[in-house]
This record gives sequence, C-alpha cells and structure tokens, in this order.
Amino acid sequence: MDRAQKESLVEELGQIFESSGVVVVSHYAGMTVAEMQDLRAKMRVAGGSVRVAKNKLAKIALEGKPCASIANLLTGMTVLAYSEDPVAAAKVIDDFAKTNKKLEILGGAMGETALDQAGVQAVAQMPSREELIASIVGCIGAPASNIAGAIGAPASNIAGILSTLEEREAA
Repeated sequence: MDRAQKESLVEELGQIFESSGVVVVSHYAGMTVAEMQDLRAKMRVAGGSVRVAKNKLAKIALEGKPCASIANLLTGMTVLAYSEDPVAAAKVIDDFAKTNKKLEILGGAMGETALDQAGVQAVAQMPSREELIASIVGCIGAPASNIAGAIGAPASNIAGILSTLEEREAA
C-alpha cells in the first residue's frame, strides 16, 4: 500500500469513526473467509458494516474523534463493526459471537462513551431504533383507537336495541 492509499484509508476510517453511532472492536483470529462473509452479510442486513484495517492506520484515524477511547483496543487481528443506529452493530456482533467462538468482543464506543465487553452486550440488549419507533407509535395510536371505540359503542348499542325491538314486533 503506498502513501496515497494509506492517506485515503485514514480519511475514510476517520469519517466512519465520526459518523457512526456505535463502533465495536473484536478479535477475529481463526475465522474463515466464509465466516467473515457471513458476518458481513448479517451486518449489511442490519444496516451496519464490518471493516478490517491496519491497527496503526486506525489509531491515526481515531485522533481527535469522539470514539478515540477505543485506540487501546486495537491490538492483534481486529475487526471494526459499526453502524449509524447505536444498537445494530452491537446486536449483530453479540449474536455472531454467541455462535462463533473465534470472534471475541473486546469493547467499543458509543460516541464519546467507551464500552467494555459487558457494555457492548448491554447495548446489544437494548431495543433497536425501529422497535422503539414501533412502540411509540403503538402508545400514541392506542388512545385514539380507544376514543374511536368509545364514540362508536353507543351507536352500535342503539343499533342493537333497535334490531331487537324490530324482531320483537315482527314476532
């Protein structure tokens, strides 16, 4: 890799570190290419990405970024998982690490907040952005449906009474 390629990689990594909601650092020693492709596919579905980069270049890219606290985790064969959604990358990495013992979560960062392994697992247990939006919409919609039901109930009661009276007169 020549100097220009290294500079562009450092710039790209810097943008990743700046714009990501969460960055998770893991060791991947012993993983096969197929396992890594599986991890990348799962991460892509969740809206995140996986990146393997030289630790020295990643440390240079971290300088002055909100998640600079992860620099001490960048030793050995590391893989960076990141996503804009603060929960997506942590969920995918945590689930993948449960089924594949070759992937070891070291820690990560959520903005300026440093996360250890337990912190990453705690973030993975949180509901995703879509789940939160769905629950909020459900809470907002429930009172409206209750009001509509309450308004419609007297009309249906009156209709039921009238049909019962008609049946009695017809009999």
